[in-house]
Amino acid sequence: MASDTKQRPVYVISIAAELVDMHPQTLRLYERKGLIRPGRSSGKTRLYSERDIEHLREIRRLTQELGVNLAGVEEVMRLQHELDDMQDEFEQEIERLENEIRAQVALPLPAPGQQLDPKDRPVYVISIAAELVDMHPQTLRLYERKGLIRPGRSSGKTRLYSERDIEHLREIRRLTQELGVNLAGVEEIMRLRFELDANRGRLEHRIADIQQDITERMTRWRELPAPSPDAESAGEEPQDQDQDGAHE
Repeated sequence: MASDTKQRPVYVISIAAELVDMHPQTLRLYERKGLIRPGRSSGKTRLYSERDIEHLREIRRLTQELGVNLAGVEEVMRLQHELDDMQDEFEQEIERLENEIRAQVALPLPAPGQQLDPKDRPVYVISIAAELVDMHPQTLRLYERKGLIRPGRSSGKTRLYSERDIEHLREIRRLTQELGVNLAGVEEIMRLRFELDANRGRLEHRIADIQQDITERMTRWRELPAPSPDAESAGEEPQDQDQDGAHE
């Protein structure tokens, strides 16, 4: 798989530092902070993968181009690692399902996968949402313009916020007030959160579709009619007649 190649630890720290134009000590600091997760050789030497290099370049972009502080970078990279882990888990699940197809193992019917998650149901008008997260309604409008939240709309175009929107707003407040992350950093973090939520939904639906496909195939296979005894006998009659004729 392509992801296996990207995760393969191949670069020693001096080469990795050169590739991303950083000092090796900076890479060690980022590892201690949990921003990157290099592998180790049998001799305990740090070895960096292509994915580690991508993460280091993203850290440099966040800090140097966007001015995101270290707390914000930690949030971004934590979400990025979650996305990476989810992709790995998804690929492992697909491989497991493919093995089950080959082994002709039937799976139970999944629950309908296309229903709206209750957390995404838009129910709160802006005044209630603002009260729930202790913010001014105008702040919620600003965050919407920045793409940090995406409330739904009623048929009359009234903003309606879901439980997930409330969670996102509380997370924005934590990032800005407790961690001191600037707006550029918050935008990056929320973009990753939306991507994470969307990917999780897509992967769950994809797995459900595959399970449904396996179940339907197995059902069709089981329902194939068995050969009738008459058909089997018909296939044997010519041989029996020849034998009878030989006796005569």
